[in-house]
Amino acid sequence: MKKRTAILVDGGFFLKRYRSINKIKNLDPARTANDLWEMCLKHLTQAKKELFDLYRIFYYDCLPYDKKQHNPVTGKAIDFSKTDQYKFQLDFFEELKKKRKIALRLGVLEDKKRWIIKPSKTKDLLTKKLAIDDLTEDDVQFDFTQKRVDIKIGLDIASMSLKKQVEQIILVSGDSDFVPASKLARCEGIDFILDPMWNPIKPHLFEHIDGLVSKIRKPSK
Repeated sequence: MKKRTAILVDGGFFLKRYRSINKIKNLDPARTANDLWEMCLKHLTQAKKELFDLYRIFYYDCLPYDKKQHNPVTGKAIDFSKTDQYKFQLDFFEELKKKRKIALRLGVLEDKKRWIIKPSKTKDLLTKKLAIDDLTEDDVQFDFTQKRVDIKIGLDIASMSLKKQVEQIILVSGDSDFVPASKLARCEGIDFILDPMWNPIKPHLFEHIDGLVSKIRKPSK
C-alpha cells in the first residue's frame, strides 16, 4: 500500500533557492510554478516507480506588499503595487491555483515602517569602504516581516499527524523552526523528510528528521 504523502513548501525559501540555483534574475510565473510542481512530484517516485500517493502540496507565503513609500536616499515615491515583484507574486499564485492538489496557505507581511541599509552595504560602511553620502537608492530596502507563515506550517504538520491523514510529510525548507512540529510528527509515527534544496543544514537537525533529500537539480559550483 502506498504511503499518503503531504508536501509542505516554505515559499520564501523556495523562491530564493530556486533563483540562486537557476541563476535567474527575473522569474517567469508559469515556468516557476511548473518547476515547483515537478520538483514535488519527484518525491513520490523512486527508481521511476510511484511509491507514494500525494495527499496535497501546501505552499506557504505572504501576499505582496502593495503600499506606497518614499526612498530615504532620493525621496522618490515608490508604489510597491506597481513593482515587478508584486506582479510576479500575484501571477505566480494564480499559476499555482491551477495545479492539481496545491493549497495556498498565505500569511501577511508586517510593515515595520522603516527602511534599512542592505547587509552588504552595512559591512562596507563599517569597514569605511563606503561613506553614508555614497549610498544610492538601491542600497536600502523597506523592512518587512512575515507573519503567520511558520505557525501555519507547524499547525498543519500537527493536525495531519494527529488526525492520521498522512504517513509521510516532506518539508521544503532551510531553517530550524520546524523542529517542534517534526518531533510531534515523528512521535505519531510519521516519516518526516526534509528537502533543503541542496542548502547545507545545521548538524543538530539530523536528529529531528527521518531523511534528507533534495529533488531540484544540484547547483553547479
